[in-house]
Amino acid sequence: MTQQAGPPDSHTARMLPRAVAHVRALTAAQPYVALILGSGLGSLADHVEDAVRIPFGDVPGFAPVTVAGHAGALVIGTLEGVPCIALQGRYHMYEGHDPEHVVFPMRLAAELGAKYLIVTNAAGGINRDFRAGDLMLIQDHINLTGRNPLIGPVAAGETRFPDMTDPYDAELRSTAAAVARELDVALVSGVYCALSGPSYETRAEIRMLASLGADAVGMSTVPEVIVARARGIRVLGISLISNLAAGISPTTLSHAEVLEAGQAAAGRFTRLVRGTIRRIPDLTQHS
Repeated sequence: MTQQAGPPDSHTARMLPRAVAHVRALTAAQPYVALILGSGLGSLADHVEDAVRIPFGDVPGFAPVTVAGHAGALVIGTLEGVPCIALQGRYHMYEGHDPEHVVFPMRLAAELGAKYLIVTNAAGGINRDFRAGDLMLIQDHINLTGRNPLIGPVAAGETRFPDMTDPYDAELRSTAAAVARELDVALVSGVYCALSGPSYETRAEIRMLASLGADAVGMSTVPEVIVARARGIRVLGISLISNLAAGISPTTLSHAEVLEAGQAAAGRFTRLVRGTIRRIPDLTQHS
């Protein structure tokens, strides 16, 4: 059951209409697909055509981005002929943001009309069959952040109790896998686990996560996916296995390694996402 927005003093209720008005004053585009581009993967937004680029800091309700590898811009235009809004970077709870602020860009994309979400991240590989540089289709996730962005007043257009049985759409995963085979892009599949960060995990924590069924671990994605599902938006998730996790990797973990992996995977990642967007269902209404 969809409910109305909460009290007018909530950040979402106060700022979302202003953010929508700001974007619509700059472009009449009606994005059909939202893309959230994680650490080192933002170069995909450079392929958006007829693009209107809006720095996060210019959008009411947004905040500056503080993490290297996150440009902090909305890029609105078309990709493969499909109206898209690309979030070139994201917020994280470890930056000091509460969950409501972390998911504010996702709520903006939904208000602007997005029906599909392709969400990406850089993650540490827990599955010992994975290698640094692998692209992983997210089958499911485990939320160990201790936070849920739906706590509090129900935002307009969202359901109080969204079903999370299959948060990552099976049809979209099948489509992406088919595209990967055709393009000869290697693809693995697994369960993503979100922790709050910003410290990397200990060896003992990685052993625990493996025992819980996690194949990869990161510090993002889950909040946006929860809100997308509360909105009825269909989700495809892709993780770049940027490094092997603690106790598996022979080297010390660093964010520089994450960014280097993103640069190395940019070509494969871009081909996969563009090929998948071409096959998004119901494209005939946007062609």
